[in-house]
Amino acid sequence: MLALARKVNESIIINDNVEVTVLEVKGDQVKLGINAPKSVPIYRQEIYKQIQEANATAADIKDPKALSDLLG
Repeated sequence: MLALARKVNESIIINDNVEVTVLEVKGDQVKLGINAPKSVPIYRQEIYKQIQEANATAADIKDPKALSDLLG
């Protein structure tokens, strides 16, 4: 893991097309701004984990009727 120190209004660049800027620091909370192409998905970690778990559950369904029920 790379650890960087940044101040408010300072940024880092990831892969030439994603810019992460520190917008605000209040106590133990940091507000970040992310500028990235629309094709780059950006999720909070807890949401990303939920998506991965849902995808794994859906991929594990072996009964076509159960899949049909899942999709509505």
